[in-house]
Amino acid sequence: MELMDAIRHRRSVRAFTDAPVPKEVLLGLVDAATLAPSANNAEHWHFTIIQNQALLDRISDASKAHMLKVTDLASAGSRVREHLTAASDFHVFYHAPAVILISTLSGDFAIEDAALAAENLMLAARGQGLGTCWIGFAQKWLETAEGKQAVELDPHYIPVAPIIVGTPKGETPPVPRKTPAVHWID
Repeated sequence: MELMDAIRHRRSVRAFTDAPVPKEVLLGLVDAATLAPSANNAEHWHFTIIQNQALLDRISDASKAHMLKVTDLASAGSRVREHLTAASDFHVFYHAPAVILISTLSGDFAIEDAALAAENLMLAARGQGLGTCWIGFAQKWLETAEGKQAVELDPHYIPVAPIIVGTPKGETPPVPRKTPAVHWID
């Protein structure tokens, strides 16, 4: 797939088949992520690949409980409120077969470097016919000591991008984009 085609057709996918993603494919996505620019070539990123569904279920439950504690539901959007209700069977990882958590050590532009790696990973996945989505609902809980321990992450690392990966159940339609504000200075 050509790069601009992958960029134009990358979507946040939230519905997956049950097909597992082979280890070699996941490692290839990590390899693509590490080709991203890194300030001062520091490459502080760290990748945790999770395919254990029981662990993903546990992280989903803990993430929702944590979000309930730290979110002002009155000002949250209706979708957030709906997902966090006790009766909701919402799974923060949408039952994807894999999660790749990109973390980093603290440092100048380390978070930005991890975000660049995440975009490379998501575009590489799209190029292979896979779907991805950055899961913000899990991010705050994964930053806690309990979250880091659950994914066996060294306490010095900062979780930045929990990205679900899998084979999409179907095509995700494009979301209309706003015309960007561009200010020219000649």
